[in-house]
Amino acid sequence: MSEHRKAAPGSPDGALSRLRPPYASVLDLIGQTPVVELTKFDTGKCRLFIKLESQNPGGSIKDRIALSMIAAAEKEGKLKRGGTIVEATAGNTGLGLAQVGIPKGYRIILVVPDKMSREKIQHLRALGAEVRMTRSDVGKGHPEYYQDMAEKIVAETPGAFYANQFANPANPLAHETTTGPEIFSQLEGNLDAVVVGVGSGGTLTGLGRYFAKVSPKTEMVLADPVGSVLAPLIKTGKMEEAGSWTVEGIGEDFVPPNADLSLVKKAYSIPDKQSMLAVRDLLSKEGILAGSSSGTLLSAALRYCREQTVAKRVVTFVCDSGNKYLSKVFDDFWLAEQGLAEQEQHGDLRDLVMRSHRTGDTVYVGPDESLLNAYGRMRRSDVSQLPVLDEGKLVGIVDESDILAKVDGPYDGRWDRFNGPVRTAMTSNLHTLQASQTLDALLPVFDRNEVAIIFDGDEFVGLITRIDLINHLRRAR
Repeated sequence: MSEHRKAAPGSPDGALSRLRPPYASVLDLIGQTPVVELTKFDTGKCRLFIKLESQNPGGSIKDRIALSMIAAAEKEGKLKRGGTIVEATAGNTGLGLAQVGIPKGYRIILVVPDKMSREKIQHLRALGAEVRMTRSDVGKGHPEYYQDMAEKIVAETPGAFYANQFANPANPLAHETTTGPEIFSQLEGNLDAVVVGVGSGGTLTGLGRYFAKVSPKTEMVLADPVGSVLAPLIKTGKMEEAGSWTVEGIGEDFVPPNADLSLVKKAYSIPDKQSMLAVRDLLSKEGILAGSSSGTLLSAALRYCREQTVAKRVVTFVCDSGNKYLSKVFDDFWLAEQGLAEQEQHGDLRDLVMRSHRTGDTVYVGPDESLLNAYGRMRRSDVSQLPVLDEGKLVGIVDESDILAKVDGPYDGRWDRFNGPVRTAMTSNLHTLQASQTLDALLPVFDRNEVAIIFDGDEFVGLITRIDLINHLRRAR
């Protein structure tokens, strides 16, 4: 490794190498992202590097293609002043297009599948983009499929430009002319493999074309979620029926025109659970906060590295920042609901309790706390009812309807009612179930519009709601 890479963290040489005069625009910060070597993972005989595309101003690798596609459209006259940019996106390309296009005065309309994280949607709207949510459970050809819906919006909107990252040649060109040369320079021209995912195919194709010219020994390796059709197609030559997957931004149910799969030398199908665990390991071991697709890439890169019998230099990507997935990948309860967490199974009703009192995860309220406190705790925890515990003992349940019934009324005195104690509104006549009972015992509880209160003997375990039962039934397949 060259000397300038050995500068100690915080040293003058290390700090000064990252200092630059002021930039004219945040768009000048797109690209030239750093590369870090991963040293806390078992990489076999290989050295594994990761390029932090999360350092782009929009937080993802897609900033590069947004800049390239808008510039090409302006040059070709497809995008006129004050025009509208429309795109079908898993979120990050939309963020890039908004990041670049809105300061230029363009209207941005984005069609986004409904499985995308809350943080991405909030980021898009905060930038000023118009977000149209659509279904993620339908395929190409369905009117509510995100690409078909985007095409319909373009046809109905005068002066609209469809960015169409899946077929736009400016997409792979961005990686061929910027990402590839950066990696080649950062790794001093010595690189054996690049591990990428395919969403639109631009990264694979652009990098594959570049390295075929400058470093023919460099292999392109595909990391694909289980359920996507791409890795099976490469391995068997047959197009399988697409399944479903949770990872965002990569994997497809068709082969995008921009994806040149002939460039791929090896492909791995990575289960969602493995991806989630890998990206959490990346944070806990290396201090790198990355999105869910980066977990897929890291898992594939580690498998590739461990299979090698000779030393190789391998690079993969942090495609986007984990800040966009705090309510998903980095939320233990969300992972449990999706069946993606490592959890002890008991074979009884305890397996349906998402917030166990035994592990200290129960969100509860005390009987002498205010109704305002109870309301705030429900809102922050995204629950609609709370157990009421007095010195560790369950004494009641309070839900939204209990609070509403107590605080409703004339404006005068409303805040006094909000400040009233929970014990005045809670339900104390409780029907409980034992953990050893079967799922059938839950249905009569739900028919009474109650939440199931689970005990193990005399010990309070937690609550089971209708959505908990639905999640359990969905996972048990």
